[in-house]
Amino acid sequence: MSARTLTLVAFSLILGLGAAWMANNWLSARLNASTDDNLQNVVVANVEIPFGQMVEAQHVTVVRMPKGTAPDDAFDASDKVVGKIATFTMLRGDILRGARLAEHLGGSTLASLIEANKRAVSVRVDDVVGVGGFLLPGNRVDVLATKKAGNNNEAESKTILEDLRVLAVDQTASTDKTQPVVVRAVTLEMSSEEAEVLVKAQTEGKLQLALRNPLNNQKKPEAVSKPAAVAEAPAPVAAVAPAPAKPVVRRSGGTGVGVTIIRGTEVEATKVQL
Repeated sequence: MSARTLTLVAFSLILGLGAAWMANNWLSARLNASTDDNLQNVVVANVEIPFGQMVEAQHVTVVRMPKGTAPDDAFDASDKVVGKIATFTMLRGDILRGARLAEHLGGSTLASLIEANKRAVSVRVDDVVGVGGFLLPGNRVDVLATKKAGNNNEAESKTILEDLRVLAVDQTASTDKTQPVVVRAVTLEMSSEEAEVLVKAQTEGKLQLALRNPLNNQKKPEAVSKPAAVAEAPAPVAAVAPAPAKPVVRRSGGTGVGVTIIRGTEVEATKVQL
């Protein structure tokens, strides 16, 4: 084989390898571009983040997910969630959402857990009032008030508040404990009107907390007093005026004239002189 033939064969092999390499790079670039267009960054929990915990950089990581599969309020960068407070317990792998995080604007982390139109009020409890120590942050409770009625020392009890969220027990706002713990105070989240009812009930008698099932968010319907039925007045009966007296003149012998006076059903006869 001549040198010229070997040169042409070698040149053809180089051109073929170059064309194959360029085609492979072009296909890879197109596939990567197509894949990147359909994916987005989503911040997920790298560890379990308990209720009331401040999110730190080591608690989260960024993963790639197909577009449209993540919630609208998901975050695309970890620096957007660091420093926020978890208002719900999040497990490892959960997507961090804006609805489950609150801004920490200073002070205690508990203040960041309170909704904008709510207040935090603490109630002194013991092992009975505190449901045997089974109350934990994030639970829902009802409040029952008991007070004496009348002078016979009889007591009456009724539910004054329903479906209140437990923000903290003693000075703990996290839910990393699962065993019952007897505490001295429970902090509840409620509106200003509910806080007034609770404080008034504390001064009038004793309070008792009732633990609710987290799936039960129904409240008792408020009793609506129905107005008393008004009896319809009977239709007025028109009074019938008695018929006017009709004098009937009858002439009789002598100097007098007999007159008969009729008043309704009464008939009277008399004489008049002419």
